[in-house]
Amino acid sequence: MLIRQPYAESFYRGNPEKQINSFLRDFELPDLPSRIIGGIVPHAGWMFSGAVAAKVFRCIKEKCTPERFVLFGAVHHWGVRANSIYPRGKWITSLGELEIDEDFVKMIVKENKEIIIEDYVAHNNEHSIEVQTPFIKYFFPDAKIVPIAVLPGENSFKIGEGIGKIIKNTGNNTVLVGTSDLTHYGDAYGFTPAGYGQKAYKWMKENDKKIINAILNMNPEEVLVEAQRNHNACGAGAVAATVAAAKFLGVSEGRLIEYTTSFDVMPDREFQMAVGYAGIIF
Repeated sequence: MLIRQPYAESFYRGNPEKQINSFLRDFELPDLPSRIIGGIVPHAGWMFSGAVAAKVFRCIKEKCTPERFVLFGAVHHWGVRANSIYPRGKWITSLGELEIDEDFVKMIVKENKEIIIEDYVAHNNEHSIEVQTPFIKYFFPDAKIVPIAVLPGENSFKIGEGIGKIIKNTGNNTVLVGTSDLTHYGDAYGFTPAGYGQKAYKWMKENDKKIINAILNMNPEEVLVEAQRNHNACGAGAVAATVAAAKFLGVSEGRLIEYTTSFDVMPDREFQMAVGYAGIIF
């Protein structure tokens, strides 16, 4: 049996239960649709983006108790050359084990056999999905997971549509979650098109708004174009797959739960760098 041990615990160091409770202490649920198909969450360290992700999972919890989560992850390593699904076994989290839904994996591979492969190695050194797993174990302790590393490109929304088809045809109680951070601004990222200071801070938020609007408008193709053109998503493939699947399942618009930046969470005297984070539900 494959057992994936935590790789990125430094992203959510500490007691996850206490952290999640603190993230939600003052959170009031917004108006929600009668059914939630999925969502978009960030994947930075919890001290920066954990509150945004927690609110998305809390919204999902309010409306359903899914049997499984299909988790579309970003790819941060050059060595991953194909869309890769974790095939079997378990993922260890700081709150316990999450079981891979092997039957659902087989359906996905069969439906997308030309554009997705079974490859656990692609997930070993990737944090984007892992940082979501304590939220899932906390809110949905009996749920299974289907982790998929998704590269940016047109195959990403084809994968989403294929999974949407499986869910529609089988009636499975499944929720889709894609993960991406937004604009990475600053010298550390080699990206300072608007310089520094208040003008640059405003520019960054406007840059994030472009891709957020593409997500809210359920346009997976535009998500990919935006990310390539304006460098405002590190997980464009994961986002495009999620949007495409939700759109196939009849979702007509996304809802923004929260948007923030690392500068908002931990401000400095002058804006010089930040990463954007959005929480969205479908």
